[in-house]
Amino acid sequence: MGKILNLETATTNCSVSVAVNGEVVSLIEENTLNYSHSEQLHVFAEDALKKASLKWGEIDAIAVSKGPGSYTGLRIGVSAAKGLCFALDIPLISVPTLASMAHQIEGVDNDVIIPVLDARRMEVYSCVFDQTYNEIRETRAEIVTEDSFKEYLPYNNIHLVGNGATKCAEILTDPTFVFHPEVFPSSKEMAEISYVKYLNKDFEDVAYFEPYYLKDFVLQKKKT
Repeated sequence: MGKILNLETATTNCSVSVAVNGEVVSLIEENTLNYSHSEQLHVFAEDALKKASLKWGEIDAIAVSKGPGSYTGLRIGVSAAKGLCFALDIPLISVPTLASMAHQIEGVDNDVIIPVLDARRMEVYSCVFDQTYNEIRETRAEIVTEDSFKEYLPYNNIHLVGNGATKCAEILTDPTFVFHPEVFPSSKEMAEISYVKYLNKDFEDVAYFEPYYLKDFVLQKKKT
């Protein structure tokens, strides 16, 4: 039996779920603009375990959203996950943030799903999936222009999913595009993905695993 604690901290949503054999049995999350992950994450994990009627020693693996996303958010989530894996002597599983976002949309035949996370100015982090969640284009950081994603216009619908969809909607006007700006990464959708990885023993090296930042961290200095 695979009992997995899933941690999602890649964006403003601090989200923790406990899943048994890929089915979510408890979910605690809060999406605020304050990035309070450092204060909330461990509390949410404790509460999620209690809600699932499980103890720490009964967890079989820890799964963490690996990015791309917020530099600070990813650091907090991965550090917590690695610490728990060391302490409990259990495997670490990483889940691509954009893949779990794609699972929030039920596409139909000949649809594509493109999770888009805001990455400052007119840039987004994006990845392209077919309607069965197979990755058909790798993750990129790209500037949104009128030509963005035009190669997918022959599809029935192009679902742009996530907080980057708002800036996309200002530029991409073809009716093939369907925008879902309300979607944000959640540990709920991590459950199925992490369970498949658990069954396949697709684990990370706890000592050396690092988040997938995609871009170097840039410190923004205040103007004087």
